[in-house]
Amino acid sequence: MKKVIAHRLDVWKEEPLYWDLLSGMDKRLYESTIPKSLIDLIKVRVSQINKCAFCIDYHTEDALKHGETSRRLFALSAWQESPLFTDIERIVLEVVEEVTYIFNHGVSDEAYEKLLAHFTKKEIADIIVCICHMNFLNRIGISTKTAAY
Repeated sequence: MKKVIAHRLDVWKEEPLYWDLLSGMDKRLYESTIPKSLIDLIKVRVSQINKCAFCIDYHTEDALKHGETSRRLFALSAWQESPLFTDIERIVLEVVEEVTYIFNHGVSDEAYEKLLAHFTKKEIADIIVCICHMNFLNRIGISTKTAAY
């Protein structure tokens, strides 16, 4: 069954250049050296935190298409307690939460150092941009009441 997308305001229709720019950003992220599976986890987890139902649905579906398991997606909101995630995924998910809840204290030095132990500075930049990109999209989706039926 094909999804029908509804909004109270379709930002992308009102200004298509925004969608072009954001799509280019997304394409660039998937061309980076960050594993696609990690990008998918970032997108879903950010969307869970922000409670963007449309993005949770959309990015969970993408993650499954890219090979993610439903079991790990079901456990993602409890990643800290779940044995299903690698140490590297846990480090990134910690930073996902620190960036998304930026108002608490930002990204801690400890979390940043953990990233440096596993990623280049360029990759860390890609991870941070991915998190911020998803937070931005969530805010558009929630503000415009975007839903898929």
